Amino acid sequence: MNSVYIHIPFCKSICTYCDFCKQLYNETNIKKYLISLKEEITDRYNGEELDTLYIGGGTPSSLNMNQLKELFNIINILNLNNIKEFTFECNVNDITEELIIFLKENKVNRLSIGVESFNKDKLKFMERYSDFNDVKTKIEMIRNTGINNINIDLIYGIPNETINDLKKDLNLILKLKPDHISTYSLILEEYTKLTINNVKPIDEELELEMYNYIRKKLKSKKYIHYEISNFALSDKESIHNINYWNNEEYYGFGLSAHGYIDGIRYENTKNFNKYIENNFVAKQEIVGIKERMENELMLGFRKIKGINLEEFFNKYEVNIQEVFPVKPLLKNKDLIYKNGYIFINPDKLYIMNEILLKLI
Repeated sequence: MNSVYIHIPFCKSICTYCDFCKQLYNETNIKKYLISLKEEITDRYNGEELDTLYIGGGTPSSLNMNQLKELFNIINILNLNNIKEFTFECNVNDITEELIIFLKENKVNRLSIGVESFNKDKLKFMERYSDFNDVKTKIEMIRNTGINNINIDLIYGIPNETINDLKKDLNLILKLKPDHISTYSLILEEYTKLTINNVKPIDEELELEMYNYIRKKLKSKKYIHYEISNFALSDKESIHNINYWNNEEYYGFGLSAHGYIDGIRYENTKNFNKYIENNFVAKQEIVGIKERMENELMLGFRKIKGINLEEFFNKYEVNIQEVFPVKPLLKNKDLIYKNGYIFINPDKLYIMNEILLKLI
């Protein structure tokens, strides 16, 4: 176990598509939350030396400087002596030189910026703000401060969006020269503003065309497609997220956070009042060997290079084909075997869930 995720649920505004555990910025609630977060980390963290730390949300950058200083005092409980990757999520309009200098001084070496789009209609639909020149200026400032690992998020598949709209968005993002790009097709989650307003998804064929365009375009610009939704320049893959996809253990701290420790998967409460009363965990379960192997497939096949057969055998002392019906899927080319790995055929990534259903 060498990774920690910390959830900061506060936002200055709520996006129409978001189903993450969040609430509007409130100074009183933030104060109470940080007290309980410190209690949770103090109580449950066992002092392991960490490779990765990820601060997500919500919007961590919505906290003011005093609140951030309190948060980082809590983070100092963790052993970050040899931290490899420390990611902090930011909204564009929160980024200031003061914030970036503070983060750099506190070992943050990777920023994830929620741009999502530069298209005015898409931004209005999502109730977000992004301005290209503003983002460009702030990325230049971030790099000048010494943080040289930047992810940008892109959302596509918005109702009424055309393939040309997507091309314009992607071209502008590429002009920013991010080290990593996360791309997400809009998902209409339950209890979001979009589903309440009965918004309908776009045509599946158009969505697939958009996905394939993104893959081809980013590959042409030397981005490595290393996970179904993620692209990175060489050596800039997300170490923290790879830990998830490798089905390794990690701590999750904060409201609604998930963790996987000592063979037990747990989910923290989404109820703010329960959390600040220090009733942190909502449910937990011991993960049996069969479920561990199933998780290995569901997570491992998200990686473009797939699952290493030798590593699978070393983990579970059984050959993968003795547990799962991989041979028929190799025969029909849903799966491909190469250099000791089994992976989903790149031409069939878009139907990954259907392939997993055949396996599990």
